Amino acid sequence: MTVSMKAAVLHALGTPLAIERVPIPTPGEGDVLIRVIACGVCHSDVHAVDGDWERPPVLPLIPGHEVVGRVVALGPGIVERTGSVHSPSVGDLVGVPWMYSSCGTCDSCLAGMETVCSASEATGYTKPGGYAEYLVAPAAFVGRIPEDADPYELAPILCAGVTTFRALKRTGAQPGQWTTIVGVGGLGHLAVQYAKAMGFRVAAVDVSDDKLELAKSHGADLVVNAATSDPAARSAPAAGSNPTATSDPAAGSNPAATIQREIGGTHAAVVTAVAPRAFEQAIAMLRPGGTVVYVGLPGAGQDQVRASISAITNRELSIRGSSIGTRGDLEEAISFAARGLVRATIRKVPLEDVNAVLDEMRRGTLVGRVVLDLE
Repeated sequence: MTVSMKAAVLHALGTPLAIERVPIPTPGEGDVLIRVIACGVCHSDVHAVDGDWERPPVLPLIPGHEVVGRVVALGPGIVERTGSVHSPSVGDLVGVPWMYSSCGTCDSCLAGMETVCSASEATGYTKPGGYAEYLVAPAAFVGRIPEDADPYELAPILCAGVTTFRALKRTGAQPGQWTTIVGVGGLGHLAVQYAKAMGFRVAAVDVSDDKLELAKSHGADLVVNAATSDPAARSAPAAGSNPTATSDPAAGSNPAATIQREIGGTHAAVVTAVAPRAFEQAIAMLRPGGTVVYVGLPGAGQDQVRASISAITNRELSIRGSSIGTRGDLEEAISFAARGLVRATIRKVPLEDVNAVLDEMRRGTLVGRVVLDLE
């Protein structure tokens, strides 16, 4: 093994990543060293590079938190076990998510909410990530990837997949009920698939016809273009919908009105978009007793939402946040994808193209997900 590796490194916030050679890390107590095969590019990476979140990343930083690779070395203290108790072995295919680690002993961790542990560390934000040929990760927090899985298609499941899967669970929606996905980007197109696999009827809202077509290809029962005067209900009438709906310019610029008219309001909504208006509109899409879960993260100064307190109270609406996923959520999310029920739409690019990809994300022009090919 060589002593150095190629990596994309952020030295100053708001500057392009530098492609350079850095030392290969050494696994510590309880860690594994992973040879990276694939790393998804997430919108959170844009926030990390631009430094527009309240808590800045640790510099210099190697971003990336949708990592699939093979274990090539074990740190001290790892006992290889098989069966129902899994400890990574050399040669195993594993995934590294955003949640690098948590303390495991606080009230949140003990209550199954390790996602909000105040002592948690984040891959590619407070710890070096997967925009590199190698990375170190705690053995207890890596996900198991089936050997017959495509590592490039599985990479986005490590963040976009598990995040939307957990958000859907946190809506409390039941099979057969309507769930609306607001924003059909890298997260949203996976959310549509998880929602269908979980038995929900799915509406998708976006401002891009290309992304709405992607949602339809993944089974969305109703699509709504939030930017046009046409209500854009481009699906065959679903149960509970109004099959005689006509063009309504007033409703067309108001996706909430379209959702209310077409399906009587949605039981649940998951917002993966980053525009503040989308979060506000999602509340108005709910039917009485409905729940909206916020997932998308706008930049600093754009994260304020206006809402009607009387509407929330009188209609008994619920607003929840959802952040990434637990280790249990991760195993379940990977299982859906490994069984072919969820499949990321991806484009593979070399590490050297990462700055161009981040620029595409800033412009909002990406359809699906981009995965860096490190193999």
